[in-house]
Order: sequence, then structure tokens, then C-alpha cells
Amino acid sequence: MNRTARLYGLVEELRAAAPRPRTVAALAARFEVSERTLQRDLQTLMETGVPVRTITGRGGGWSIDPDLTLPPIGFTPDEASALTAALAAADARAPYAAAARTAAQKIAAALTGPASAAARDLAARIVTLPIRTDAAVRTAVEQSLTSRTVLRLRYLDAAGHESDREVEPAGLLTTDGHWYLIAWCRTRQAGRGFRLDRITTATPTDAPARPHDLATLLHGSAATGAIRPDTLSALTAPARATGIPPGRAVRGADGGQHGGTTEVKSHKFVR
Repeated sequence: MNRTARLYGLVEELRAAAPRPRTVAALAARFEVSERTLQRDLQTLMETGVPVRTITGRGGGWSIDPDLTLPPIGFTPDEASALTAALAAADARAPYAAAARTAAQKIAAALTGPASAAARDLAARIVTLPIRTDAAVRTAVEQSLTSRTVLRLRYLDAAGHESDREVEPAGLLTTDGHWYLIAWCRTRQAGRGFRLDRITTATPTDAPARPHDLATLLHGSAATGAIRPDTLSALTAPARATGIPPGRAVRGADGGQHGGTTEVKSHKFVR
């Protein structure tokens, strides 16, 4: 068994035993390696962010939190190549880019032989034009979306007007090379879209945000026809439950117009 396979096997062994810990001696015997080698493997898992931990004292050993890990996923070479290419195309300053980068590294590390060469060749032939977003702003937006908490931000619109907002994030919209935070604006008491590269500062709070339906906030705006990417369809609820219709093209958030604040019915996209 090579080291990559052993590391995957080690995670699964700990997942199967959880919440009971396993000793280094038992794990070393299970994988037919020395205790020193097994200890290095555990240290490697910790350094790569796998939630393994050691429990000292009588009956102690190593354990893992199964709720924070995933079982192995078997990809075909074509699927692995597609994922590697898609992750490589993710702009370094787009939302969740850091997680995409580490995911690509893990996939690349797991590939061997012709599959590895094909994936690396495909990834090397994909380029992007980067968007401008501040790393601190991007992190704050990601955190608020994930934790469903209120976000305080300062926003500069296309006309150069700056305003302070307190918003309840609902989701992200991407179109025409830009990312927008779609949210309920407490300041304006209405749904709004904030272009990420025009958010000058963003600060997460501990205040819980009320749930808002993304389709409802988009309804009546220039992005009414927005749809979820097909690649995410398996992870989301049926379209009829969310109100976002399937099979429709995304229209530009500015409706083909430029500058100022675009108002469409009762909703605006702050430009």
C-alpha cells in the first residue's frame, strides 16, 4: 500500500471507530508499518487540516470527528480531470477560491499515471482574467454566508457614492465577470445586490440573519432569469421549491445598462 492510499485508509479507520480512539500500536499493526511511520502519517493529516486529535491517559489514542470529514469518493479519470480543470479556472480572488485551491491540490495529489498527466495538461491550458476583490472582504462575505449572520459593509457605487450598510446575506450571483452578494439590506429595507469589488470594507457580526429566499430577492430585478449552474444541481433542492426556474439563461445584473443604480420594479442592484 502506497502512502497516499494509507493516509486515506487511516482516515477511514478512524471514522469507522469514532468516537472511540485507536492507539498508534493498533493502527500501525493494521496498516503493517512501524509506529514511527504511523505517527508521521497522523502528523501529516493534522497539518493538512484533517480533524484528527489525540486523547491522552488510560484508554486514549487517536480519534477523528466524523461530522467534519467525508468518506472517500471514487472519481473516474475523466471526472478527476474535469474537477481539476474547473478548480484551476476558479479565479484566485473569487469567493471560496482558497478552498477551491486546496481541493485541487488534494485531487492532484491523489492522481497517478496517465490520469495525473491528463489532468495537469488540461489545467495548464486554462487561463482566466482575474477580478479585483479584497481578500478581507471576500473572507467576510464567505463567513457571513456560511454562518448565516448579519454583515456590515461599506459600499461604493458606480457614481462614487459611498454608504454604510447592514445586510442579511442570501446568496451569490455571478455574471459578466463580476460577483454580487445578494442580500436583504436592513438599511434600505429591500433586496439589494452588491458587487464584491465595490465593497470597500466588510465586517461579520454575531447577529443571526433571517432566512431569505434568493429567488424572491432576485424577482423583478434584471437577474430574474438567473439559474443555478448545472454542476450544482445535485447539491440543491428542486428548482420548483426555490422558485428559480430551470433551463433559463442568466441575464446580466445590469440588464445591459451601465453606471448609476439600476432600479427594476421594487428591487435594485447597487452598481
